[in-house]
Parts: sequence; C-alpha cells; structure tokens
Amino acid sequence: MPRDLPLSNGTLLVAFDLEYHVRDVYFPHVGMENHAVGHPFRVGVWVDGRFGWLDGSWALERRYADPTLATSVTAASEPLGVALQFTDAVDFYENVLVRRIQVTNRAPTAREIRVFLHHDFRLKESEVGDTALFSPEVAAVLHYKDDRYFLMNCLVGGDAGVRHYACGQKEVGGAEGTWRDAEDGALSGNPIAQGSVDSTIGVSLTVDAGATGEFWYWMAAGRDFREVATIDAVVRDKSPAELLRRTQNYWRLWVTREGGDFADLPAEIVDRHRQSQLIIRSQIDGEGAVLAANDSDIIRFNRDTYSYAWPRDGALASVALLRAGHTVAAERFLEFCARVISPEGFLRHKYNPDGTLASSWHGYVRDGKPVLPIQEDETALAVWALGEYFDRTHRVETIGPFYRPLVTRPGDFLAKYVDERSGLPLPSYDLWEERWGVHLFTVAAVVAGLRAAARLAAAFGEDERAARYRGSADRMLGAMRTVMWSERDGRFLRMVTPGPAGHQGDPTIDASVFGVVEFGVLPADDPQVIATMQNVEERLRVRTDVGGLARYENDTYQQVEKQDTARVPGNPWFVCTLWLARYHLMRAQIADELTRGLDLIRWAARHALPSGAMAEQIHPFTGEPLSVSPLTWSQAAFVTAVEEYLERMRRLTTCPACGQARPAGPAAA
Repeated sequence: MPRDLPLSNGTLLVAFDLEYHVRDVYFPHVGMENHAVGHPFRVGVWVDGRFGWLDGSWALERRYADPTLATSVTAASEPLGVALQFTDAVDFYENVLVRRIQVTNRAPTAREIRVFLHHDFRLKESEVGDTALFSPEVAAVLHYKDDRYFLMNCLVGGDAGVRHYACGQKEVGGAEGTWRDAEDGALSGNPIAQGSVDSTIGVSLTVDAGATGEFWYWMAAGRDFREVATIDAVVRDKSPAELLRRTQNYWRLWVTREGGDFADLPAEIVDRHRQSQLIIRSQIDGEGAVLAANDSDIIRFNRDTYSYAWPRDGALASVALLRAGHTVAAERFLEFCARVISPEGFLRHKYNPDGTLASSWHGYVRDGKPVLPIQEDETALAVWALGEYFDRTHRVETIGPFYRPLVTRPGDFLAKYVDERSGLPLPSYDLWEERWGVHLFTVAAVVAGLRAAARLAAAFGEDERAARYRGSADRMLGAMRTVMWSERDGRFLRMVTPGPAGHQGDPTIDASVFGVVEFGVLPADDPQVIATMQNVEERLRVRTDVGGLARYENDTYQQVEKQDTARVPGNPWFVCTLWLARYHLMRAQIADELTRGLDLIRWAARHALPSGAMAEQIHPFTGEPLSVSPLTWSQAAFVTAVEEYLERMRRLTTCPACGQARPAGPAAA
C-alpha cells in the first residue's frame, strides 16, 4: 500500500498508508532504522458496545493542512456514527509526533466514545528482544531496545497521562497482540511484556449529540529513558497545542515564496508545488542525505527498499529546491557528497543516510575483468549541482571547502574516465540501473559536470585546470553528436556499447535522452534534439485515458500491460512526463506556446494523491500509485517543471532591456 503524508524533522520520520495507519517510523536518521517495518499502528473506536478499526470501510479524506508538514485527515464511520479529525505533525525541533484527535458524535444522544491507539514496533527492524511497559514515573507507555526508546502519552481534558493500557506479546503462541484486547472496549492493564511485543492505549470521551470532543497524543523518540522523558516533559510544559502551532508556522514560513509570484498558474498547481517542496524536505536527513523514497512495502519486491541516498536523486532534488529558493538542503547535500566521495574522485551506487556504503547489485567484475561498479552520471551530477549552487548564490566561503572534494577530484576523474578512441566516457551503469554501456544521459551529465568544474576552477584561479576540463567536455560533446547519433533512425541512441568493430547502438526509445537538454548540453531547439524528442513523445505516449509518458519501450519493471505495448509501452512515470513538459516549455517562443508544457504539469498535479504525494509510476488504466510513494525524484521533477514555467513566462513577457512587461510575442534571442 503506498505511503502518504510523510512527516519529518530530519531525524524522526513518520509515514502513513492510505488507510491512515502509521506504517513506517524512522529514527535517528530519515530512511535508516525503520522501527515499524511496514506493520500498521492501528486506530480503533468503541461506542455503544460496537467496535471498529480505522480501515478501508471508513470514509477518508487525507490532506496536508496547507501549506505545512501537518496533516488534516477526516475519517468517518457511518455504522458507528463517529467521525475523527486528525491534525498530526512531527515537531520541527523535538523528536516527537504530536496528534490532535477530534471526535465527533453523529448520534442524536450523548455517548461515551473510546478511542484506542495501537503500537506495533519492531525496534531496530526486528521484533526480537523488545520490551513494552507502562511507566508510572511518567504515566506513559514505552517501548525500548538497547539505545532506542519510544514513549507514548496523551492529554484528555487537561489531564496528562495514560489511564488505560495493555502491553503484551504478538506473533508468539497464537497471540495476535494487544489490539485484539481492545475490541471489547477495555484493556487489560498488563504493565510489561518482552520479546515480540506490542501495546495499546485507550482514551474515553463523553461527547454530546452532534458535538465534538478532543484529546492529544504524542510519541517521543530518543536514545534512552531520560531523553524521551525530557521530551515528554517539554510537551506537557509547553502543551501539545503549542508544539503543533509552532511547527505549522515553521513550515509555512519555510515554504512561502519570496515575492509570492506564481504568474498565471492555477491554484491546484501552486498547491502541488508547495506540497512537493515540503515532501522533498521530509525525505532529507539532517546530515544531508536525500532519500529516494521511504515506503517499506517495496520490500516485497526484492527484499530491499528505496531508503537510500542515490547521489543523482540528491543532486536533482537539491537543485529543484535551490530553484525554488531553498539553499540549506543543497549545502547539506554537498557536505554529504564531500564526506562520502572516494579518494579517486567518484561516487558509488548509493549510500545509507549515515554515509556508509549501501547495498548494491553492481558487480566489480565483467567478462572476467575488474570494473568500477558505478553510475558515472551520479558523480557528474554532484559537480553539476555544486555549479548550480555557485551560479545561483555566489557564496564563495560556502563553496571553498567543497573545491577539492567536489571539483578537482571528481573533475580529474571525469576527464580521465574516457575511451581515448571515441572520446566518450568509459562504460558504466545507466540511470535506470539496468544496463552496462555508454548512455546518452550519462554522457550529458558528464559534459555538464566537466563544464561546471571548469567554471569553478576558473573562478578559483586555476586557469590551466579549467581549460583542461572545458577541452574534455567539448571533445565529449563532439563524440556524442557523432557516435551516439543514428542516421538510420534520425535520432540519438539511448546507449552504445564499445566493441572490436566500434560502438553497437541500442535503438530503444528512452525518455532519459532528455538529459542532453536538462543539463544544458544542447539547446531544446537543436535539430538533433527536436528529432529525438519527437520520437520520444510519439513512441512513449501512453494511449489510455490515464495518459502520461513511459520510461522506455516495453518497460517490464512493475509492468501492467504485457500484450499491447504499442498502446502502453510502459507504465506512466511522473519524472518522464515532466521531462516532456519541460522540453515543450523550453521550446516556447511566445507565452501562448507554454500551454503544451503546462498541460503536462496539470497532468502530474491531477494524478498525485490528494496530499500532493507522487509515486514513481502509476497504473496505466486506473491511475493508482505503483512502486514506491512518494518518490522524491517525482516531487523534484514537479518543482523543477513549475520553476521552468515561471522562468520561461518571465522571459517571454518581460523586456530584457528595461525589465518592463511586454505583450506576448516572439521571444528575444
């Protein structure tokens, strides 16, 4: 089940499923140590002798309280005559999830309504050796193992402290867990359990007919009892309402655009733009790692997750936020890359949020010979991102510490990791992590990375080095135009493979060829680009009511339609569809021509979840999320496309000489 409404402060991340169960709880890194591992933390209601767990039978409306990283979720049960309103946030400073739960009695008489909150922790990603207990010292329920502690407490009518609770075993000797204990409306009060355990707390409210009652709940995370007890004391002292208020204000301030100029963009797109920035921010660890996605359900596909830091995803997300006016995330990402880059100047496949090397399927040997198990575009894009940061901020003192680790070291590597016969980069893995060869997207990224390294070297007075990097980039661009261009097909090839008889081309249409435009290697109106992108749009368009653009022809990853691949070449991807949007925006010569790109941005906004969360891909017939959700890259692609639209609109409607508005007409050269 896709994840939705992630809440985070860079240390504690909580994610919900589509039925608004807490499913993933990460601490002390975003994306590392999932203490729920996808198991649901249930919410249940008992009233008039009947019980119901919050599930798909309830009428649910899931959104953020715009524009913040706080939720606004309504869940209503007609059989129970009860509606719940959740406003939840992870405090921007303290490691605590705060929940305001409003309970509406839809019956014609006053009733006692009991609400139960269940916790199914697997601390440090294992149910072995956990302890759940009620602590009279803090009047709260705790789960702990080693140096991981979680404390759950509540506030009812001004009275803080858990009054109804049960701690017990689960999945042992036929025991399902304490959530079953709640279904008769009363909890056992068992004060402690060890091993594979869970816990449930209960709250009782008497609510008049048609009226609404309210209580507060919080879950603090820490490394020992004193840490979570201190957070608990802060919540009690300041009040959970104050923590919620200040967190909402913090994120409103963070996401508010300076000047507030969104041109003529529809409100829906402006909302999605803000939501996307916030969702990206929720996926960034406090130490700089940008996580691809934190949706543990994907474990079922390959016994692994997307909770890793790919340097490519981080570079693209950081630059998206940079374009939207946020510099800190980019700075922390660059600091992360500077810490993990190899002494030889390359970045590896992916990393854990703490900077250690993550799992990989890229081998160190091919055809009996040692190879570098890298995606070279990832190294290049870190340098490109640094160049974008410098061009937009000119913060010399910030750039200085990055000069050796992220300019000269990778610059030298990119300039040397070249096939001397062709001038193209040596083979590496592609951005889709499926093929070994020389990929157009990678070549474009390397050219852009070398150009950025040249600009930075020149800025720091190393003219000889700058000239060397520029020369390498120019030779590589020339080789790309010849070796990777197919006269027969009239377009660029997505990949070539070197061999004794030269380079063998892969004619598969692939949306990633947009990389030559994305990184400014070639202009959008270059004849070779136009011919290539015409093929992409025609051959990868999904011809269903859902629409969108597929990744490449006959894409088998999470494939839905396996027969009619001419109609459905693959599932629609947000990233690929938004690439096409940006291509049309870049081609526009008058303001009216921005419509084609804007229509594709509208498509992405329309197919996001109501919260604004965008999956990796969607079902070609139903539009339902597929693979992980949200995917940070999808949200970044949306932010970048909107920024592209705004920049193009300004250029096409503003006189470059005087800065005054001008009527729509041919754009200045």
